[in-house]
Amino acid sequence: MSENRLFGTDGVRGKANAYPMTAEMALSLGQAIAHVFRRPGPRRQRIIIGKDTRLSGYLFEDALAAGICSMGVDVIQVGPMPTPGMAFLTADMRCHAGVMISASHNPYYDNGIKFFSSDGFKLPDEIEARIEKLIASGELATQVASADAIGRARRIEDETGRYVVFLKKTFPIDLSLDGMRVVLDCANGAAYKVGPTVLEELGAEVFTMGVEPNGRNINDGCGSLYPERIAAKVRELRADVGIALDGDADRVVMVDQKGVITDGDELLAINARDMVERGVLRGGKVVATVMSNLGLEHALDEIGVGLVRTQVGDRYVVETMRNDGYNLGGEQSGHIIFLDHNTSGDGLISALQVLAIMRRKERQLSELTADFVRYPQTLVNVAVAEKRPIESLAEFSEAVRKVERELDGRGRVLIRYSGTEPKARVMVEGEDASKVAGFANELADGLKRALGG
Repeated sequence: MSENRLFGTDGVRGKANAYPMTAEMALSLGQAIAHVFRRPGPRRQRIIIGKDTRLSGYLFEDALAAGICSMGVDVIQVGPMPTPGMAFLTADMRCHAGVMISASHNPYYDNGIKFFSSDGFKLPDEIEARIEKLIASGELATQVASADAIGRARRIEDETGRYVVFLKKTFPIDLSLDGMRVVLDCANGAAYKVGPTVLEELGAEVFTMGVEPNGRNINDGCGSLYPERIAAKVRELRADVGIALDGDADRVVMVDQKGVITDGDELLAINARDMVERGVLRGGKVVATVMSNLGLEHALDEIGVGLVRTQVGDRYVVETMRNDGYNLGGEQSGHIIFLDHNTSGDGLISALQVLAIMRRKERQLSELTADFVRYPQTLVNVAVAEKRPIESLAEFSEAVRKVERELDGRGRVLIRYSGTEPKARVMVEGEDASKVAGFANELADGLKRALGG
């Protein structure tokens, strides 16, 4: 991947009002996506736009709409909506494409723009490359619509209800959450309305946190990045479970009744076991990334399920699932993808599936995670001056092999470069936490010497 690509692993992202996240770039992106998905015919082309609760969302929403309309394509604006909600609405409303304005779990001063095809899936690399080429070439200026063919923009008000109904349909019709006490932290983000609504309509007694967005407090000391907050509230209220979403609600971290945090790896293991028991896990495998804990691999092995690893990024998990016929995958961070329900990671769907298992089996979350054994894992970020192939660093590669010999098959080493920053990630996993930390720091020092950050 080129270092100066406009698109990263999940759309275009950066600090708001600085390149590439400027109004001018948003307008160009709007023109490009409209041009790429514009089709001849009598039916008006439509692109739907949603956003999270960041202050800069207003800026990018209108700039994108202007760009799309300038190409003769209509715009539907829905306001604050979770990223997975936009994936659903794009397909459900038969739109030609969808746009989500969000920087996910990042602070409010960052923002991002990501796109969905008409089927609700994120764009493949070749479409992103085409968009970049269109913007760089200046070709879009010659493709704008005539004055009498400019598109229209309108807002709709029923999108929350549509999404709530969709979410509720993923929960078994013969079950309810009656009597369950749930603490929900929406990170002052896009799910601040829809999250409490769906849980309450399913019967739960909901105690909310992070549902007062002001444009600047998204992900600020709350949500899935700070699960300790909801853990304390669960213990205080003696609730049954806690659910912490991130700013755009595509990831979830859960907390059991004791206040113990449950991450994406454990949630994958819980769901895999349940899906095997119900005979609905396709392909006999679960898809995760190279960052998932060895504990997940071993938990799956115990129930006869394999683990397929991809590079970091939920889009790569989804691509592998679609290509190879799997229906469960995700990331340690809490992106869980149920392809039988939605086209992307959906924090609320993930939480609902776990709540359904708790109700079906009449067990607490702590009981469902009791057998999961997590391996100590240390991750060290290393600033690098260049990103040379690791195998070309003879001395460092030998140091990696030495650590792997020390781990003796009971751990692993992972070295990977960041896709967006001049950094490398050094990860070591094993049975002994102190040894793992020591190995990780030794390798990080060696990489610094080799690549000089």
